Amino acid sequence: MAYVKHWADNEKINKTEKAKLEKDGLRILDDIPHYAKNGFESIPKEQWDLFKWAGLYLQRPKEDGYFMMRVNVPSGILTKPQVETLAGIARDYGRGVFDITTRQAIQFHWLEIEQIPDIFNRLDAVGLSSAGACGDITRTIVGNPIAGLDPDELFDTTAIVKEVYDFFQKNEDFSNLPRKYKMSISANTKNASNAEINCVSFTPATKTIDGVTKSGFHLKVGGGLSSRPFLAETIDVFVEPERTLEVAIAVTTIFRDFGYREKRHLARLKFLIADWGPEKFKEKLLEYTGPLPSKGDEPKEEWNAGYFYGIHDQKQDGLKFLGFNVPVGRLDSEEVFELARISGKYGNGEIRTCNSQNLIIPNIPAENVEALLKEPIFERISINPNSFLGHAVSCTGIEYCNLALVETKERMRLIAEELDQRISLDVPIRTHMVGCPNSCGQRQIADIGLQGMKMRNEQKEMVEAYEIYVGGTLNKGGKFNEKLKGKVAAEELTDVLEELLIYFRDQKTKGESFFDFVGRVGVSTLQGVLDTILGKETDGVSI
Repeated sequence: MAYVKHWADNEKINKTEKAKLEKDGLRILDDIPHYAKNGFESIPKEQWDLFKWAGLYLQRPKEDGYFMMRVNVPSGILTKPQVETLAGIARDYGRGVFDITTRQAIQFHWLEIEQIPDIFNRLDAVGLSSAGACGDITRTIVGNPIAGLDPDELFDTTAIVKEVYDFFQKNEDFSNLPRKYKMSISANTKNASNAEINCVSFTPATKTIDGVTKSGFHLKVGGGLSSRPFLAETIDVFVEPERTLEVAIAVTTIFRDFGYREKRHLARLKFLIADWGPEKFKEKLLEYTGPLPSKGDEPKEEWNAGYFYGIHDQKQDGLKFLGFNVPVGRLDSEEVFELARISGKYGNGEIRTCNSQNLIIPNIPAENVEALLKEPIFERISINPNSFLGHAVSCTGIEYCNLALVETKERMRLIAEELDQRISLDVPIRTHMVGCPNSCGQRQIADIGLQGMKMRNEQKEMVEAYEIYVGGTLNKGGKFNEKLKGKVAAEELTDVLEELLIYFRDQKTKGESFFDFVGRVGVSTLQGVLDTILGKETDGVSI
């Protein structure tokens, strides 16, 4: 540790900060072999929180001793040996469950402390790690899942993402940040990395310097979701690719040394940026980096929300990449083994994950595409999914998560499948379901966001319910969706959504998106529609 923890003498810092001063979160990696040898009961409760730095959460109920593990997948790029290793972990230790997260990571459940050393060894053998996947530290770096293949990217970001990820991985100079810290690096011109909702994002840009037009990045800081969401602010600088790591270190140092540590709910970078503003932040940034050019130009293409369904040309002649839907991001281990086999048979073995919880198989010679698509697994994991299922995203939910209030993943899948049976639209509807306000399912950027909660029914029983939010997007800088007043019981949710969508279908113009429709008719109009539906459907439940 080469820096001074100037906050160490502040008596007002929160209890988590005090614990981090006593023991760095990454030190739990040294302890895990001992705990694995002596069993879950040997782990003091006050150490449970530190397991986040190893990418491990205790799943609910914590006392049962099962862990959820999140594995970093920078930019979503996986080799065949890596995919096979992950599939083996899911099969041998995780009851076969293999989840793709909204940050392109892989998530396992049902792990026991005795199994963790072997899992770490397996991950290490193929260059993967769960270290820093959770905790107050730099998380996995999201990026362009088709980096290096993308005909529209300004340049290949693969090496840059690796350089930045490797620098921060297990780096104790940056393992005690005020809160979680999320970074994206992408040169995809359709914002596949959801730049505006990351703490710091490097986004594609060009700048003419000394008569030469260069490709590089613009810098966005201060984005984030949860109960107080913020869209990132653009800083007036242009970052040349070779300076990406330098700027990433500077931004992270500012957050580490100036981020708030007294009230944990105000500790994210977004609150510092909201207070400072982009100009003050730029001044501080330049103290660390020296002069940076001012902003240049940035491509303004339609946001693709991380969806790549279908067959696409790569920048390499004769090669294709195929985008598949994974319903709500969940596979079983045998499916993952099968995908690894197929990717090796027809391509070069790579598989890539998307923040839409889907996957891409790249580097397929054009002549192999037809045969690949005839493999039986692609009857479920389709390049052309039904519209609602193909645009449904969900967090983990109460099945495993200690923070969730309701079931989400299976419910979102069933609702999407049912809506696909009941209604047809000429535009996709991105529907995101979350089990609590922490927004792992990124509810705020959805066309329709569904946030779980509890409510009392007519019999005064506590039941699972959802609030509905409408009109989110990351186009043109982004806009978070807005809440419609009213709570919908879980068993009524499909019917209520169907009626709301029928209204949309009947009132929309041809080709009009849900976001544009909400902007045209207004949230108050949709509130009136929902009020009518709830009065009819919920038989007197309070709205």
